[in-house]
Amino acid sequence: MILSTRLAAAETLYQMVEHGRSLNDLIPALLEKIDPDQHAFYQQLVYGSTRYYFALDELANGLLEKPIKEKERLVHMLLLVGIYQLWQLEVADHAALNETVQAAVDGKKQWAKPLLNATLRRFQREKEQMIADLRRKDSFPGWLNKRLRKAYPDHWQAICTQSNELGPMTLRVNARHNTRDQWLALADEEGLECFATAYSKVGVTLAAPAPVFALPGFEQGHVSVQDEAAQMCAAILAVQDGEKVLDACAAPGGKTGHLLESADIDLIALDVDERRLTRVNENLERIGLTANLIACDAGDLTQWWNDEPFDAVLLDAPCSGTGVIRRHPDIKLLRKSADIAALAKVQYTILEQLWKTVKPGGRLLYATCSILPDENSDQVVRFLADYVDAELVEIELEADVASEVGVQWLPQENGHDGFYFALLRKKLSE
Repeated sequence: MILSTRLAAAETLYQMVEHGRSLNDLIPALLEKIDPDQHAFYQQLVYGSTRYYFALDELANGLLEKPIKEKERLVHMLLLVGIYQLWQLEVADHAALNETVQAAVDGKKQWAKPLLNATLRRFQREKEQMIADLRRKDSFPGWLNKRLRKAYPDHWQAICTQSNELGPMTLRVNARHNTRDQWLALADEEGLECFATAYSKVGVTLAAPAPVFALPGFEQGHVSVQDEAAQMCAAILAVQDGEKVLDACAAPGGKTGHLLESADIDLIALDVDERRLTRVNENLERIGLTANLIACDAGDLTQWWNDEPFDAVLLDAPCSGTGVIRRHPDIKLLRKSADIAALAKVQYTILEQLWKTVKPGGRLLYATCSILPDENSDQVVRFLADYVDAELVEIELEADVASEVGVQWLPQENGHDGFYFALLRKKLSE
């Protein structure tokens, strides 16, 4: 059965909001149920409605005389999809309205047809004033808005703005095959408009997203999709030929691949999810490099460590993902305030355990794609106080905002995602 595109989008929102399922989990299954020609539009509806969910919900509640019954929440989600089209998309108003109303019929919600028709027509008439009166223009959950205001009183609005924009498509050139300038020349020959990233020496950002098969050398592993912030992990850790290296929490394998492209190293890559390690293996096969992949809990050394210390460890710790909301907007709906303390506890436990695997004189890079101090600088300050054999190494990288220790990046327009880096060195025994 082929589903209406708008009905499929509403069903996706419903499953995410009411049942806590991620878009990565939901979208592949729903794509199989709609016309292939509508796949791009479906994803545009889903990601856009998710990105602006809190603002859309406020608008919908302001339009309705009384809330839609809990058992009919799918209709409420269909209303959000309709408002999103009329507000944010360049879709003809009559098409957005008529097709959204028809989607209710397709979903066997005939009773909702007059309700949706009247409500969306009212939004057409009152749109400008309603948008001007929005209290939740940033469309962020209250708990996260509060944390951002506290942590970044001068930057929180810019963070929200950038988190609601589409992140650029950035690539990592495989230095084993081409210099960045050489790849840029190949891209120019293919008519791809792109430019060098500001910080990563192997990064390239496309002026507009492109299918990966259109990228010169992608299938041969000459280039990979990876944000500039993630690329900085390998640059900061600066592995050297012959070093024994650990990539903890490695999936989906972008940083694993970058480490292997950077030097001839002996690399172990861990991830707690065996299925996600399959993705790591696929990425490594494409670039023609190998690592020892182990499915385990990185924080439980008895599962994987043979007592041989590492020269360098990359801990890209599990985190809230608040620095990459523009790429994963469902974070705003799936994450809760209580998650942050729980994540911080897990992060610190893994950091403490992995520190045992670092050889004297060796280094560990603690990194997250979070912008919350609880997961970043607060962790490192505590660790330096707890471990006298740890010292902070200055990172020669411009920060977007002052941080007590380490380097904090915030999401930037046409630039990198939000990310945190702190490089630690284990002191030599005296």
